[in-house]
Amino acid sequence: MSVRLNILMSDDLKEALDRVTEEADQSASETLRKALCLYIAARETTKGGRRKLGFFDAQTGQLDGEVIGL
Repeated sequence: MSVRLNILMSDDLKEALDRVTEEADQSASETLRKALCLYIAARETTKGGRRKLGFFDAQTGQLDGEVIGL
């Protein structure tokens, strides 16, 4: 079953969504579905006091960035 949602977002966020959607050559709906899946995975991973999500370079293993406070 599918559910249709209406969302309200700022102009800046809509511009970012449009940019990412175009770069990925996919629909805005697909971009938002993937973003929500990543957010849910991040929340599940950071349960239990671990509150950072890191991004690592696959070749070097170096930390490229992190999200704190999910």
